[in-house]
Amino acid sequence: MATVESTNPSGTAVDPARAVANQAPPLQPIDLYDQDLALQEALHREGGAWGEDRVREIGQVAGSVEAREHGARAERNEPILRTHDRYGNRIDEVELDPSWHWLLRGGVERGLHGLPWRERDADGSARAGGHVVRAAMFGLWGNANAGVMCPISMTYAVVPALRDGAPALAERWEERLTRPDYDTGALSGMAMTEKQGGSDVRANITRALRQEDGSFAIHGHKWFCSYPPCDVFLVLAKIEEDDPQPSCFLVERGPGMEFQRLKDKLGTRSLASSEVEFRGIRGELVGEEGKGIQAIIRMVNHTRLDCMIGSTTALRRGTVEAIHHARHRSAFGAALVDQPAMTNVLADLALESEAATATTLRVARAYDEGDEAFRRFATAIEKYWICKRAAAHANEALECLGGNGYVEESGLPLLYRDAPLMSIWEGSGNVAALDVLRALVKEPEGLPAFLDECRLASGADARFDAHLERIGLRLGTLGDPVAAQFQARRLVEDLGLALQASLLLRHAPGPVADAFCASRLAGEGGHAYGTLPLGVDAKAIVDRALPA
Repeated sequence: MATVESTNPSGTAVDPARAVANQAPPLQPIDLYDQDLALQEALHREGGAWGEDRVREIGQVAGSVEAREHGARAERNEPILRTHDRYGNRIDEVELDPSWHWLLRGGVERGLHGLPWRERDADGSARAGGHVVRAAMFGLWGNANAGVMCPISMTYAVVPALRDGAPALAERWEERLTRPDYDTGALSGMAMTEKQGGSDVRANITRALRQEDGSFAIHGHKWFCSYPPCDVFLVLAKIEEDDPQPSCFLVERGPGMEFQRLKDKLGTRSLASSEVEFRGIRGELVGEEGKGIQAIIRMVNHTRLDCMIGSTTALRRGTVEAIHHARHRSAFGAALVDQPAMTNVLADLALESEAATATTLRVARAYDEGDEAFRRFATAIEKYWICKRAAAHANEALECLGGNGYVEESGLPLLYRDAPLMSIWEGSGNVAALDVLRALVKEPEGLPAFLDECRLASGADARFDAHLERIGLRLGTLGDPVAAQFQARRLVEDLGLALQASLLLRHAPGPVADAFCASRLAGEGGHAYGTLPLGVDAKAIVDRALPA
């Protein structure tokens, strides 16, 4: 007969084999904003203090048990494409779980898709700090579900593309596209890539045929189109077969836009991404004919900012989950968080998270200020670097939980599957790195603006100053195009680290900035997370990342 060592809450004896001990309590509910000191500081520093109540509210809801349950249900009950009704009529509808609608409604009704475009000062001008406030809110809501952030991001990003390339269309659509009403507003998607081209959109074969009323009839296919229930889409197509590049068109969903299948993806499975065929659907020109890439790049730059925000959310989430577990789990006679090897790992994860947070909100401020030279360059660089770090970070955070992290209920497998998306979307690693090389030539004012920002920390740390010197030497080797492409990633990595280090040296506590410079700039750390050098104050970094 089994011995009894404990009782349950009702006083009934419990078989020790069934007793639960040495497990971390549920993390939800958690106030995601009040627990994030780096985010609070960056929100105030970058001009978003006026939106703090909104940011706090969304952090509380996103960290609730209800939001977690909706997120899990939306992932579990994946979208279903209904191409035809029972009679054979084409309907092209996507069946979505009610939890998906709860999540997307929550983002839309809090204005994540349009806040910077709608928020106004008393004189009618755009309110300063709108992009910063929106970035903080967008990042926090991403904790509830990453998939719903895609249509929110594309809708936010289409507004500047229409304003610049088609003012008449902007006048017609902007109010609906920015309306914080899920039932009566509109959402925007995009369809750029094709089977044969991928990132090489100049290889597109979709055609746009002129119509007598000045519009175009779109014929062709797109390998990726997200998200099918959107009301409008930006689509690339060539007007003439031999056009060197496509033109950009606004297409309203309806007959002639036929969805072929939904993608069976690694992550963000709650999000319906599709393949689509266009069969004469009406398109209206955005930008100049034959300059579709220039027209759509305004949208892409803003969605790249959201890629940075999404990866920053993942970095923060993994850090919080790992620290929370380590504080409540014991092994070999001590809490995990107090064991030196684990302390090193946790501090390293926290460094990555804080650096991304500071950088993302600084870049968001550049969108508020219209600092085109800096923001264009910084977005391309940090989109590459922050997003590239997310997958390895998620893996390490999962490993901190061991077997507990490998099971779906922990949420870490979902974080791990979702992490690569931001690095792929809107330009994978090589595309982003080569974009920086092109910007060096075509936008020569970008690099000086970027380096000027970095140099604001000059003299604060000798390791940082030496890093800037090495960047200057590397830039001097870019004359050979082949050599430049071969080392493009290393250059962008160095630049990304320079901005992060500069921000941490200027704004973060000493232990954070010192450990970052030692491990990321001076070569004193290793290649995996958890290889911080001796001498750093790892405990102070962990305690700051998640106040006990």
